[in-house]
Amino acid sequence: ARSSLIAFTHHTSSTMIRFFLLQNRQGKTRLSKWYIPPPTNSSGATTTEAEKVRIEAEVHRLVTARDKKYTNFIEYNSYKLIYRRYAGLFFTIAVDMQDNELSYLETIHLFVELLDAYFSNVCELDIVFHFNKVYSMLDEFMMAGEIQETSKREILDRVKFLDKME
Repeated sequence: ARSSLIAFTHHTSSTMIRFFLLQNRQGKTRLSKWYIPPPTNSSGATTTEAEKVRIEAEVHRLVTARDKKYTNFIEYNSYKLIYRRYAGLFFTIAVDMQDNELSYLETIHLFVELLDAYFSNVCELDIVFHFNKVYSMLDEFMMAGEIQETSKREILDRVKFLDKME
């Protein structure tokens, strides 16, 4: 009886990515992947899309205005923003408060390495003109708000395989 009780207990707090953003210095969102829709007010005055745009603008304002002497972690609403700047682009992941910030900094870095390997020295124009490839790569890396694969070679092989299928 004791072993069956243990089998039915499960850990309820899972780590979850709420959204992943890639924005340039001017505030233009180049990639926006939402795994959990943002809360809207109960009166229905705010649509989900309008709330996403509002949050993206606020996130951009927070990360670009932040002094470099501070950490790359910001508590925002009921979650945490982890961001990193590469050249003129800001990569931001929103996660639950209890999640490990350093693991998500590494997650951002791995995604940048994937982009760099695929596009051979990636730049913002690669992301703009090949956004479908960027989303495809992100989908091979993260799915449903969780990291699916951490092997750079495996992800790139899958993306190249999908390229051949087209």
